[in-house]
Amino acid sequence: MPRAFTNILKKLDSELEVLESETEDVIQKAEKGIKITRHSLEMLREQVNGKQFKDSATEIHFFKNIKPQIFSKLIYYVMLFNIETKRPRSSKKTQTKYLNKHIDKLQIYFHDNLEFYHYYRRGASCLDEQYFLRGKGDIRLHPDTFHFFTDKQFSTSHDSTVATILAYDMLIIHLKKETNKLENTNGMETEALSFQNQSKLFWTNSKTDLIELIYALDSSGAINNGTADIKEVATVCEHIFNIDLGNFYHTYIEIKSRKSNSTKFLDNLKEALINRMRDSDA
Repeated sequence: MPRAFTNILKKLDSELEVLESETEDVIQKAEKGIKITRHSLEMLREQVNGKQFKDSATEIHFFKNIKPQIFSKLIYYVMLFNIETKRPRSSKKTQTKYLNKHIDKLQIYFHDNLEFYHYYRRGASCLDEQYFLRGKGDIRLHPDTFHFFTDKQFSTSHDSTVATILAYDMLIIHLKKETNKLENTNGMETEALSFQNQSKLFWTNSKTDLIELIYALDSSGAINNGTADIKEVATVCEHIFNIDLGNFYHTYIEIKSRKSNSTKFLDNLKEALINRMRDSDA
């Protein structure tokens, strides 16, 4: 991946991590998210327009993986803003009905694009040259966007479809979390549920080690294909391992600024697994 693309992605991820960890109001978060992601997308466009990729594989990788990472977040924040600004401020039942209606609409999109959805989710590549090379758009492939007609230098027939799939995954997670909050607001019920599901596992290494692991899992795309909210991953780990991680983003900043090995815990994990495999073969 060209260094320019890497720098844009890293800068975007860093800015969004700060936004998600420090901005509580969802509408303000969406507004700022739109501004940040739109700027990153424009920077990406400047790197691509009027230029040729070194080969078809590089171009396919860009439009299948790089651009959708940024474009999906722009779609997510725009739709999040629209949904939350129109969200009724009445009864919990009315709000739940409103949110579930949007979840259904998002899932209809997956159904309407089921063939491509399965193609993308299973990691297929046989049609990549049709889907992710510029100038290869075929109206018979039923693209859901006109961008590839109007912005030929920065669009293919299906890069926007990938971005939409990723964005809708993130939106469904957000909306389901909101409906769960509305449906589980009885203090005694929530407390009893929490006690009933209390994990018997305890994290016995440092908090820093767990935060390093959480960021590694999130960065690898191993959870929800990379669309999971880092706060949600951290919260689940806190529950599983009976630990309070505090301000995990600031700990992550400290990990990044280590003068020596910044992935110390992950390296130790790898070494421990290799030793275990070696010992079991002995």
